[in-house]
Amino acid sequence: MKAACAGLALLAPVATDAQTAQPLVSATYAEPTTRYPHGVLGDTIEHGALELRFRGSNKRHVIRLPESRVFEDTAPRLVDVDGDGLPEVVVVESHQDKGARLAVYTSEGLLAATPYIGTRNRWLAPIAIADMDGDGAVELAYIDRPHLAKTLRIWRYVDGALVSLDSLGGLTNHRIGETDIAGGLRECGNGPEMIVASANWARLIAVTFDGSTLTAKDIGPHKGRASFAKALSCD
Repeated sequence: MKAACAGLALLAPVATDAQTAQPLVSATYAEPTTRYPHGVLGDTIEHGALELRFRGSNKRHVIRLPESRVFEDTAPRLVDVDGDGLPEVVVVESHQDKGARLAVYTSEGLLAATPYIGTRNRWLAPIAIADMDGDGAVELAYIDRPHLAKTLRIWRYVDGALVSLDSLGGLTNHRIGETDIAGGLRECGNGPEMIVASANWARLIAVTFDGSTLTAKDIGPHKGRASFAKALSCD
């Protein structure tokens, strides 16, 4: 089973589904499929549907992708992206011909998404979804093609769309075949920092965002997942 990305905070507020009038409390992937045999996360089983569940009810709400797309991801994330105090569901989905994109769903379907990478079997690995610069708006950050381009990209939801804010090369958070995504977000008293690795996996890197620019800082050698855990705990 694919593990969740470390360090991605799941926010406490719950969303209310318009159809059921019940609060959204969980999201899971469903309907395993091998129709997109990329295998970047250790096997060729991805998922064709997103299953939402609501408090006080056994009823489920299923969002099913067309045959051309799959959820190629570790786990869905419940995060308030649009700032209304209620979480949306943030996922990685991949197209048979266009590769991966980061997408935001509600119970009514797709809310917003980044552009597809553009080529089959090209993937992205989320780092964190949080207010990175203290302005009250939520940013969404991921590594674009962690095995190839190794570029951190950061976005924000604005007026119904995800808007690109900045990018920074030479970084990664995943190696082909790993079932989890390394690193995540920490707060050690100096504002939010995204913890990733250098492109060659030799060093741990903390990246901050000031509202316009991403800045990287070397914080020590990379010595496996234990070094990520230590960094995330501010040790």
